[in-house]
Amino acid sequence: MTPRASAPPAHIYPAHCFTASPTYNAWVKLTAADVHALRAEPGFEGQNVFFHLNHPVRYVRLVAAIVAIDDLGPRYTLLTIDDGSGATIEIKITRLDTAQSANSTSPLDTEVENVKVKAQLGGFDVLVDGKILDIGTVIKARCTLGSFRGVRQLELKRVALVHTTDEEAQAWADLADFKQDVLSKPWVLTSAELKNLEDEVNGERRKLRERVRRRQEYEAKKAEKRRRHEERVEKRRRKEEQKITRGALDWRR
Repeated sequence: MTPRASAPPAHIYPAHCFTASPTYNAWVKLTAADVHALRAEPGFEGQNVFFHLNHPVRYVRLVAAIVAIDDLGPRYTLLTIDDGSGATIEIKITRLDTAQSANSTSPLDTEVENVKVKAQLGGFDVLVDGKILDIGTVIKARCTLGSFRGVRQLELKRVALVHTTDEEAQAWADLADFKQDVLSKPWVLTSAELKNLEDEVNGERRKLRERVRRRQEYEAKKAEKRRRHEERVEKRRRKEEQKITRGALDWRR
């Protein structure tokens, strides 16, 4: 199914409604072309939340073949993938042990538990579950969304190798079903659902205000207790000072 992200956007609900959406906390099944077509919306800049119709999307799942593997120095490795959707997209892998990258002969850890990068003379390897990735390797990648120099880019969070054509075909079938069942139409909340979400938000706001009030009362009581203590200390100090002064006067007589 061709993505409809370029169609007139449906109503964007307030951010406090997003947790009720079928996409906000899900690994949304998309193609590379779909990811590039996701829209940024005013008011959500810098939050890495993008939209397909009015569906908020933060996490994506793609199944594709690797067409390029690039080393970007001690910190990052890039995979470029092509799923036949008419667009390729880059997936960034972040290494953890940058201090040892230049001289290490053992695989280096990355932010993804089952992914390692092994540097070697004249090149490097990326390993998933101990197996070296190569051009043409098909992977199932779960990523967060970002951009680099104005171009959409993904950050790898989880990955698995796709071993068989049957497994790849099933992934594409799942993608088609998800688009048909979820992404092909706008996300709609009923009046009752909207009211329940508003009530939840208002309830959380009341709880927050109550926590702030109790904290302020606690701080005020603590400050008052400290003030009374300081007054008592000062009163004792003055008494001692007066006693010392009287003693000095008596001694002079």
